[in-house]
Amino acid sequence: MKRHWLVNALRMVALACVVMWSGFPILLVIMASFKLDRDIFTFPPEFIFRPTLKNYIDLVETRPAFFGSLLNSLIITTGATLLTIVASTLGGYVYSRYRSKGLAASAFFMIVIRMLPPIIITIPLFPVVNALGLQDTHLVLIVLYATFFVSLNTWIMKAFIDQIPRELDEAAIVDGAGTLNVLRHVTVPLSVQGMVATATFVFVFSWNEFLFAFIFATTKAKTTPLMISEMLSGLAGIDWGLLFAAATLQMVPILVLVVFLQRFVVAGLTLGSVKG
Repeated sequence: MKRHWLVNALRMVALACVVMWSGFPILLVIMASFKLDRDIFTFPPEFIFRPTLKNYIDLVETRPAFFGSLLNSLIITTGATLLTIVASTLGGYVYSRYRSKGLAASAFFMIVIRMLPPIIITIPLFPVVNALGLQDTHLVLIVLYATFFVSLNTWIMKAFIDQIPRELDEAAIVDGAGTLNVLRHVTVPLSVQGMVATATFVFVFSWNEFLFAFIFATTKAKTTPLMISEMLSGLAGIDWGLLFAAATLQMVPILVLVVFLQRFVVAGLTLGSVKG
């Protein structure tokens, strides 16, 4: 009994350390967004203070384009998430239910491509994107984000679909269902948890992605990370209150999403790591 209590205590201490390590910087950013500039960098930090909305008001008045970039991020992220879910689910079903040398070769190719640094892909893509007239469009970022993450999520979906008994597929086929009907009425409803985990990964990645947006977006498709980077490189200096307000607004949707869907994320990471 004593040893069991000690193990639980150590687990709680470890969990508290992880929460502090991950959550403390986020707390400081959110708190700074409600402070005046002169109070942001006081040391030690003041945790009890009179909050102000000045930074948020200034953000609305001086950086109205920031909210347009939030909308761009939402459109691009949603599009990339939906595209990845569809492609990963179809790919995961094929890899789970069929075997061939061609599929094995394509699986190896996906893994190799995923290991390449993104900058290696963007350089040769730039003239192609310009030639197709897709520069500074939502579509090019949606496709790039989905392409970058579809390989990992295909394996996550395969791991989930592997858990669905093949007998269910066979029973549906005996009843006259084709492959698409089996996928629609059997596989998809039973792998919703994996689809939610996949959607969460892609949403977080797409929402925070900087490199592709920096290279392929300039004005019309500019995303929130680009706008925040511009605030860091202003000629008149950095308005830290404005910057922390923008960072908080950019961060809150992701925090809310991950908190509500954390059990699906954990399931996706665990299952995808133990199933081949």
